[in-house]
Amino acid sequence: MKIQSLGTMVDCSRDAVYTAETLKRYFGLLKKMGYTYVQLYTEDVYEAEGEPYFGYLRGRYTKAELKELDAAAREHGLELVPCIQTLAHLGGIARWQEYRNACIDLEDILLVGEERTYELIERMFQTCAECFSSRRINIGMDEAHMVGLGKYLDKHGYENRFDILLKHLARVAQIAEKYGFSPMMWSDMFFRLANKGAYYCTGDIPQAVKALVPKNVTLIYWDYYSTDRAHYDGMIKAHKQFENNMVFAGGDSGWYGFAPHSRYAVRAWEAALKACGDNGAEDVFVTCWKDDGAECSLFATLPVLFAAAEFSRGNFDKENIARKFFRFAGVSMEDFFALDEANLDAERIVNPCKYMLYSDPFLGIFDRTVKEGDGKQFAAVKEKLRAGARSARYGYLFKTLAALCGVLEIKYGIGVKTRRAYTEKDRAALEVLLADYKELEKRLRVFYRAFSAQWERECKPNGFEKHDIRLGGLMRRVSHCRALLAEYLAGKRKTIPELEEEILPFAGGEDGAPVLFNNWLQTALIKPKM
Repeated sequence: MKIQSLGTMVDCSRDAVYTAETLKRYFGLLKKMGYTYVQLYTEDVYEAEGEPYFGYLRGRYTKAELKELDAAAREHGLELVPCIQTLAHLGGIARWQEYRNACIDLEDILLVGEERTYELIERMFQTCAECFSSRRINIGMDEAHMVGLGKYLDKHGYENRFDILLKHLARVAQIAEKYGFSPMMWSDMFFRLANKGAYYCTGDIPQAVKALVPKNVTLIYWDYYSTDRAHYDGMIKAHKQFENNMVFAGGDSGWYGFAPHSRYAVRAWEAALKACGDNGAEDVFVTCWKDDGAECSLFATLPVLFAAAEFSRGNFDKENIARKFFRFAGVSMEDFFALDEANLDAERIVNPCKYMLYSDPFLGIFDRTVKEGDGKQFAAVKEKLRAGARSARYGYLFKTLAALCGVLEIKYGIGVKTRRAYTEKDRAALEVLLADYKELEKRLRVFYRAFSAQWERECKPNGFEKHDIRLGGLMRRVSHCRALLAEYLAGKRKTIPELEEEILPFAGGEDGAPVLFNNWLQTALIKPKM
């Protein structure tokens, strides 16, 4: 059985708010690949009548822009589906007293049961009803793990959190119905209820749990982390036990930092779509999340989108897909896959090109994950990216990652080298490292220019202030470390205390093995997220 409905979901809320021009270009590519719809993931980055602080300073889409995008999607034969949040993931509004006092439970979670909360949610639906011609809507409702444990707990005392969620869902479903929407939501809430908190469940779903889902809600089975066809078979069959419609959502694996993991994502999609075809799951979409800063270009994962489209039509001939992709993109699939190599490992989901960029040279919490000499691999990857950099359409994103590899060629191992030379009192090695630090500062400036140009080409300005802070702070820290080394070598300071502390293994990981860690705050500041 072939897939009947194929979509994507574009994350426009994790700092990057893509311009209308970028999305129109994206729509054109989706049409050529055979996609039928796009979900526009917007947490608070859209205009809501009577809510001036909703999306304030975040680059929110105006109603006029949303209507423009809806019309552009229809011109390309695509349905533009609003994808909003009606419970959690609303940290963008939690900073404003207007919401924090009135309708935030805790962190990024709305306060269930408060009329001000439902007034806000209704205004979200009003915007969607006015600006989107589609009457499908994704209402989110995922990962509200702390619901009921903040202001709600103070006001009502402890209640079963699934009961709180269900009451809230019923109210949101009513609002959706009022505006003529057919809502869909991520299914994990119900699977966790049926499976003692675990999402993955291939057994029987209790009738009592199945009865909890409002009949007008479509369940979204999301799964990004498996290449095992049997795994998807079991989960699809479990979802089929519900009376509700089901949609499958896989991922493009472009949300772990600056570089994608397209090879892995293609393997996952091959397994998933074979299972979808065998089990009658006819509606699927590719999620393009942009966690923790949206560093990866929206277009870096085109091979994943293209392969998923071909798989959905029953074409699993890799050589045929590669030939078709080259005609489509003007860049070979292999050249695009070279972007993955900035993470040193095409087989596993790891992201050293992000955490080792930001890891402190003197407080190197990740230095035990570094294998001596691996920094040279980044020079080789930089050379491999030259082919893609010649592309008129996509060369800029290859140039960005090439510049990052130029940085990491030095920075990947600089902390290890610095600590060893200091410990061994090898002044000659430290003198050489002084030159490396200076060269690193130069290459960071080159990377900053490339990355900021990529951002300006694809996104609204809002959100880049975070990267100014991150990269500006990194450049200043590298300069400061160089100054400390120079003072030490000149005899102006007797010790560098940071370099005298032992670096422990990271999270019990194996020495010399890259890991996955996609949190800038904890990487750069060594401070837990509050």
